[in-house]
Amino acid sequence: MQTQLRDVEYFAAIAEHGQVQRAAAALGLSQPALSKSLLRLELAMNAKLLKRTPKGVELTSVGSALLARVSSLRLSLDDVTREIADLSEGRAGHLRIGIAASSALHYVPMACTVLLREAPRMTLKLMTADNNALVAGLRNGTLDVHVVMRSPQALPQEDLIEEPLYDEEYVIHASANHRLAKRRQLTLADLTQERWALPSLDSGIVRLLTDAFGDLGLPPPKVAVETSYLPARYHVVATSDLLTFGSRAVAEHAAGHLGIVDLRVKGLSGSRRIVVRYRKDAYLAPAAFRFIEILKKVARDSTKANR
Repeated sequence: MQTQLRDVEYFAAIAEHGQVQRAAAALGLSQPALSKSLLRLELAMNAKLLKRTPKGVELTSVGSALLARVSSLRLSLDDVTREIADLSEGRAGHLRIGIAASSALHYVPMACTVLLREAPRMTLKLMTADNNALVAGLRNGTLDVHVVMRSPQALPQEDLIEEPLYDEEYVIHASANHRLAKRRQLTLADLTQERWALPSLDSGIVRLLTDAFGDLGLPPPKVAVETSYLPARYHVVATSDLLTFGSRAVAEHAAGHLGIVDLRVKGLSGSRRIVVRYRKDAYLAPAAFRFIEILKKVARDSTKANR
């Protein structure tokens, strides 16, 4: 007997509600109709999927295995639906982009502007979060691509495809009025008494800075302000004696209206690879690949212009 996708969805509803009665009400079906669907699915599977209890129903081992597959099945169906819509309607579709790299907060909007000029019917959703949240977003289908800083120690994600975008230099920034701004050369030892405004303390950027201090036997930076909100961080640095650590490209963008400068610190190697990731073996609209191409060009052109 052939399995019907509708029967699988009905089974998942029963499992999620824990009772046939509640599932039937949620689906707008009668209990006999839902029970018939469940029986049809069990005959097709040649296995018992649920067992009745005084409180409702419980999954059998086979039922648990099937329910675990329903999520990936739903993702696959969503991929197919989006692919057919793109092909049949001749539109670019809806692109969902996650951002974790600070420089990408500058480059991604620029790339989006170019993409929207090419495809005016395109719709975009941008989300900022840490790397773990963005990986989860790719895996559960709420994101199409995400842009992150690639840690040298990070293990490859077997279910994700990773493409290099550009190399980003991370430097120490201060207000143009900071007492150290006029120094021609500094070392990390010169900064041990300074206070800092930094993003989340478990972020890759902060670990990079902390490791640089630790490699020289120096204490970690003294954090006065912790915020991942870039405008707030750069504003407080521009109006105080705090230092920060971040993308050179972002600082150059802020320098004109905030008065931010790079400190020339000897021995600080802050270059990291920025990458874009997307799910392996999942449908990715042509617009997503075009967005990646545009983002690479935007970053490349900006880097050349600032040399």
